[in-house]
Amino acid sequence: MKRFSFYITISFIFLLMGCQVKPKKLSVEVFETSVNGNKLKRITEFSSGNGVVSIHLFPDHQFQTITGFGGSFTESSAYLLNRVSKKNRELILDAYFGANGARYSLTRTHIGSCDFSLGSYSYAPVIGDLELEHFSIDEDRKDLIPMIRDAMTHSEEGFKIIASPWTAPPWMKDNIDWRGGKLLTAYYDCWALYFSKYINAYKKEGIDIWGLTVENEPLGNSGNWESMNYSPEEMADFVKNHLGPKLKADGHHVKVLAYDQNRGDEMEKWAKVIYKDESSSKYFDGFAIHWYASTFDWFPKSLNLTHDLAPHKYLIQTEACIDAQVPHWKEDKWYWSEEATDWGWNWAPEDQKKLHPKYVPVYRYARDIIGCMNNWVDGWVDWNMVLDRQGGPNWFKNWCIAPVIVDPVKDEVYFTPLYYTMAHFSKFIRPGAVRIGFENTDPSLMATTALNPDGSIAIVILNMNLKSKNLKLSIADRSVEVPISAQAIQTIVIAP
Repeated sequence: MKRFSFYITISFIFLLMGCQVKPKKLSVEVFETSVNGNKLKRITEFSSGNGVVSIHLFPDHQFQTITGFGGSFTESSAYLLNRVSKKNRELILDAYFGANGARYSLTRTHIGSCDFSLGSYSYAPVIGDLELEHFSIDEDRKDLIPMIRDAMTHSEEGFKIIASPWTAPPWMKDNIDWRGGKLLTAYYDCWALYFSKYINAYKKEGIDIWGLTVENEPLGNSGNWESMNYSPEEMADFVKNHLGPKLKADGHHVKVLAYDQNRGDEMEKWAKVIYKDESSSKYFDGFAIHWYASTFDWFPKSLNLTHDLAPHKYLIQTEACIDAQVPHWKEDKWYWSEEATDWGWNWAPEDQKKLHPKYVPVYRYARDIIGCMNNWVDGWVDWNMVLDRQGGPNWFKNWCIAPVIVDPVKDEVYFTPLYYTMAHFSKFIRPGAVRIGFENTDPSLMATTALNPDGSIAIVILNMNLKSKNLKLSIADRSVEVPISAQAIQTIVIAP
């Protein structure tokens, strides 16, 4: 009887000890960019913040597969890289594509000229050349192709390229102009051949084109620079009866993306036409979108509607930039201040001005990427990778800001806070990652989470508050506490 009581006592003690076992701690690495000067800094010493925010992750609750993040190869950027020293050229390319840099995985370039070219040009300058016997990409060999090739040497895992035309050669259009107008139906087959020849020409240069958009901004840009207009019905017809069959006949396995303009009501109209029936939608692999309809709204309704119409197709943000500003040279605080404006600040109709307030550049990038990811967008591509202090070169003088700004005369380079903002996503959320579910108890913090192919989990968190916060991350019975600074973007990587 005594021995039995002894066993009961010992068992009860062990039971109590088991109840007091602490939850397993998550192994994490923390990287932060903040108004206080951190630039993708690895945080190893944690100080207390204000309040405790619980973020619980659900790795089994999975959404879209991530295609990638990155920026665009433009003639303007490539031209500038050829004007800085070899040392700075290598510095910039390694910062974007190297293993220790942002590791860009999804990029874009233009087919023929765009506003961020040195001038207007096409690959088919000979009027009436229906067989495109004089097709030539020689213009791209000066700057653009060398930049792409050099980027490839810096990238260990490689990157995808989406190519977009701003316009067909003027002689194929009803207004015989670089700007505006429509492609004449008589040249539909010729224009489809143009795409095929472009893919082949780039492949001969050692560059594979992963995807195409049919037309950059088919709704037009008020005739300011290279453009060509389509209705959704016209684009569906061109792809269904001309481009799609031509690409298939020539053995090109590229992705074809529709639309390539702003999110919102117009996007919904296009999605309903493009995905109306299988006969046309089968030639489209997804939608390409831009962010210029608002400085703070990512239009979740239009994103979700487009996704629901074609759940297994791509939804890729192909262009974004801060425009209408002359870049602030080496002035980090400007990128953290509410001073930037976009076209709508001056020109939007009264009923839309609310969509275009002044904004904080870092917040605009981070908010938009997080908002897009949380509403089915699988890829997000910035515009120019490199611009000069004026915001060009740009033949239309349509000055914009790039994450990296250079002064080619003085051979100086400025990595703006936008570069580090992009890297919080591109460096740590890799192609093939899957967005996963989470619960966040603080609505003032924005967050998105992804399970990487290697089993790690990346959580990107934006704190726009003027005070720091304490975060408690948890997965099942494992947790960890991490602070985030005031006005900061942070990536937390949980080890597999």
